[in-house]
Amino acid sequence: MANKIKNKIGKYKFHFVLLLGVTIAYLLQFAANKAVEYTSTDKYCFSCHLHDHAEESWRFSPHVNNKGGIIVHCVDCHLPPKGSGHLLAKAKHGSKDLYGMLFKDSTDFMWASKRNATKANEFTYQESCLKCHSNLFPTSLSVKGEDSHLYYEANKNELTCLNCHLHVGHYNPNALHASNLDFGLEDTNKEIYTDAHEITSFKNFTEKIPGTSVSFDMVAVPAGEFKIGSPKDEDYRKKSEGPVQNVKISRFFMAKIEVSWNEYLAFFNETASEGRKETTDENNKKESEVDVISGATPPWGAPDQGWGKGIRPAITMSYHAAEVYCKWLSQVTGKKYRLPTEAEWEYAARGGKTSPYFFEGEPSNYSKKSTWNKIFGQDTSVIARYVIYDANSEGKTQTPNMVKENPFGLVNMLGNVSEFCSDWYSPKAYAQYKTKTIIDPKGPAKGKEHVVRGGAFNSDASAVRSAARDYTQTKKWLKTDPQMPKSIWWYSDCVHVGFRVVCEVDSEISEK
Repeated sequence: MANKIKNKIGKYKFHFVLLLGVTIAYLLQFAANKAVEYTSTDKYCFSCHLHDHAEESWRFSPHVNNKGGIIVHCVDCHLPPKGSGHLLAKAKHGSKDLYGMLFKDSTDFMWASKRNATKANEFTYQESCLKCHSNLFPTSLSVKGEDSHLYYEANKNELTCLNCHLHVGHYNPNALHASNLDFGLEDTNKEIYTDAHEITSFKNFTEKIPGTSVSFDMVAVPAGEFKIGSPKDEDYRKKSEGPVQNVKISRFFMAKIEVSWNEYLAFFNETASEGRKETTDENNKKESEVDVISGATPPWGAPDQGWGKGIRPAITMSYHAAEVYCKWLSQVTGKKYRLPTEAEWEYAARGGKTSPYFFEGEPSNYSKKSTWNKIFGQDTSVIARYVIYDANSEGKTQTPNMVKENPFGLVNMLGNVSEFCSDWYSPKAYAQYKTKTIIDPKGPAKGKEHVVRGGAFNSDASAVRSAARDYTQTKKWLKTDPQMPKSIWWYSDCVHVGFRVVCEVDSEISEK
């Protein structure tokens, strides 16, 4: 009898434990689902993401502010669909957000620098876009939209939806995907110059652009000799920076700062089809004030990225546009303006110095690529006095008065924006020189892309060395241009390159 009772108790105990286990498992799963559900709400997301643009720009975006009343929630874009690694991605992003909330100060985050396709693709998923937008060719799609989607279909390995629709989830009024017909308009209630500066001696001068209120400073860079390229033991050196060659450079004038928006808009307003002024001749027939130079078409969106114009460096114009600007400037001033050669650029950037920078310090002292610097930080007080780069730019171009001049009196040679040079690019350009000393080299006789020199606001300290080289990437920089054919005037996917002008010196001009 006792054994029967024990067996029944044991049987019931087993069922009880099983039931208790199932109940606990259910409650845990229920709690976990509720936790996942709660932490996926927009309210929860915005409890941590308090930065200046997140919630407000989302509410004004087409993902919320649309005719259909449809709301696309945070996790609909920032996590992959369920079944495609949803929970794994949630755990990864959540742990990173939690770490940032506990151990970092959100006021130190440079949110502006993260508003680009490269960064956004780290936190937005293509699968999520295509889950909702499965039909890329609806009957309501415009012809330009069809062309763009056909281009996307043919280049899926290189493009994501964000290349064209970066601001669809977070509205940005300065990045509308439409032709900017108002670009270039400005207040004209200023003194208008009638004559350009007349050069009588080889010394610094201020150029005045006739017919405008714009002027800019030119620096007299003396003739000299230097070694182009970097030695093999220089930190972060690339193979294309050698072999080091001895170069003699003739004297020239170089702009103190990069071509500003003020300067570029003077060109645009005079030469663009919407801005070109017209007069009438004695027969009352219209004639253009600028006979030869045909300028840029209106850009798409805001070429200044909403960062501001004025004396900030002009950006997003193409290499072709920079060359045409130089031709126009030569025409209106009566001088010979052009882009600098690569040798002239490096000679001017070094300012007579042979070290990686024209100021104290080694690249390894400042670069974020250094493991030591990543862990313990770095003292950037010296480099920040002279260079606008990723550590002090706040993710955008800055005005030139933020930094000091180099020994020649030039500003921002190594940072703020990278700069076009006139040379064709070749990774073996320096190896072509066979003489002991090269005089005023102009680079390879032909090529596909042009040299770009100097770092930019988004560059690491390793890329702002005097010898660092880069080149234009025309196809890459025009990926998302909605026009067919692509614009020859504006880059749709390049915001870090501008240019600086050089003025040739007449042989009759005296040194004094």
